[in-house]
Amino acid sequence: MTFKDDLLFYLPGLRRYARALVGDQAKGDAIVKAAVGDLLAAADAVSSEPDFRLPLYRAFNHRFAADKASAPARPELAVLSLIERQLLLLTALESLPDTLAAATLDLDPFDSRERLAAARTKLKAAAATDVLIIEDEPIIAFDIAQIVRTSGHRVVGIAATRADAVKQAREKRPGLLLADINLGEGGSGSDAVTEILRSIDVPVIFVTAYPERLLTGERSEPAFVITKPFEPMALAIATFQAVATSR
Repeated sequence: MTFKDDLLFYLPGLRRYARALVGDQAKGDAIVKAAVGDLLAAADAVSSEPDFRLPLYRAFNHRFAADKASAPARPELAVLSLIERQLLLLTALESLPDTLAAATLDLDPFDSRERLAAARTKLKAAAATDVLIIEDEPIIAFDIAQIVRTSGHRVVGIAATRADAVKQAREKRPGLLLADINLGEGGSGSDAVTEILRSIDVPVIFVTAYPERLLTGERSEPAFVITKPFEPMALAIATFQAVATSR
């Protein structure tokens, strides 16, 4: 693929990583824009890289490190160091190999593996929250609930329709919404979330098989998006980031 093709293909993933790390769409996109500018200025060197994700995510991480104001200074985030959160997001949410994630952060691979192992252990001890799952497929909802509980959180309800999701959210006041985009005959998960957020201030993680449909940059987008199918660690770190950066 050409430089432009690579950039367009991997840009949605970078924007998702930026959003999850910073906790804000506008701030994340601003750093992404600056990083892409750096890449364009060095396009010839970048084109020689065997994996475009290395210069792309490295450019972002360098820009993020230079922008100290972009990292939310919240006590809830102190459970994990910034580097640990970045490694977890890169490997669990963006599915980068351990060695590639380390390289984007200019870390020694051995040191990176040790940090990653420590981060996974710490994540299991992070503060729990009450989760409302909005999912119309019973088997998928059951699997998600199991992962949520394994991650140390409490499932306070499972809603299969828009109406039920709104009703349960108002009654149970969850600390996090975990919502599928499409609820089939039960309506739209995104519409359910929009209605819930009119009366409740709660962080949201969207689960979808088609994240590129949400990460277009054409409208307001969710801060946290997980791609189906997902690994338990991806949900764990996204949940941690969503709850911690939303408080």
